[in-house]
Parts: sequence; structure tokens; C-alpha cells
Amino acid sequence: MTRFALAAGLSLLAQACATRPPIPAETSAPFVLERDLVGESVARGEFRAITGVRRPFTARLNGAWDGRVLTLVEDFYFDDGERDRKTWRLERVAPGRYVGAREDVVGQAQGFQDGDVFRLEYDIVLPGENGRGRKVRFRDVIALRADGDVINNATVGWFGLRVGSVSLVIERE
Repeated sequence: MTRFALAAGLSLLAQACATRPPIPAETSAPFVLERDLVGESVARGEFRAITGVRRPFTARLNGAWDGRVLTLVEDFYFDDGERDRKTWRLERVAPGRYVGAREDVVGQAQGFQDGDVFRLEYDIVLPGENGRGRKVRFRDVIALRADGDVINNATVGWFGLRVGSVSLVIERE
């Protein structure tokens, strides 16, 4: 293998890696976790896999902040008829730093303020065939738009390669 072919292959691999999503251009003010996800809201989004699979969904969210922990209940309604409920518990452990748990999260989620956006990174096991799941890494970036809506973009990685993404818009009710 020539050096050029090796360098080109490594370059393509690096481009496919599951890097953090960039900061959205439409952000206008700092996103504050304990302010912007409290109360009732509705989200509309879509999961997209590199295989071409697309799963649109709507989620009803209800967040409560007790001064230390954000509890966020998410009721998902997928367009294919599946329903699911997940509950985040994100605890502030230092200024701008959070640790979290959810039913399907492996280990502990890590959240942190990154300028005007909030980043959340965690692993989950996606259900698979024959009862065998696949552990993937989510890297979310959450931002506040000028109109007050919250946007959440995530990359989904498997062994360092980007295998999917999730994008959603959260609106206050």
C-alpha cells in the first residue's frame, strides 16, 4: 500500500468518526439546562442511520428542577407506532458540570456547559436481533434559538465511527 493510499484511507476514516456535533448557527442566547427544560414542552425529531433508516418521532417532555437535579420525563411517540418513556436525572456537580442517568444509559452520562450550548455524552445499548444489543455513544449539543425553541443535535457513534444522528426541536406548550 502506498503512503498516499494509506493517508487517504486514514483521512476518510477520520472524517467518518463520531465527533461532537458543531454549535448550531441559529443560537442567540446561552442555553441553561435548569431553565430551558423545566415545564412542559413538545419535541419533534428524527433518528437517521447511515443505512438509510429514518425514525421520525414526537416526544412530550416534562422537566422539574429541585435546585440540584433536573428530572426530565420523555414520552416518545414514533411514527411507526412504537411508544417509549425515558426519564433523565441530571445532577449539577459543579458550576456548568452535570452527571446523569437514564434507564438505558450504560454507566454515567456527562454533561457540561460549552459557551452558549450544553453538551451531553452517554452510552446506551440499542436493542438488536436475537436479544443482542449494540452499545453506541451519543454526543448531544443542545442550544437555545432566538425564538425560544430548543434545538438538540446528536451524533451516534459505534467504535468511533459515526453510524447515525438525531435532530429535534423542542417547543414550549
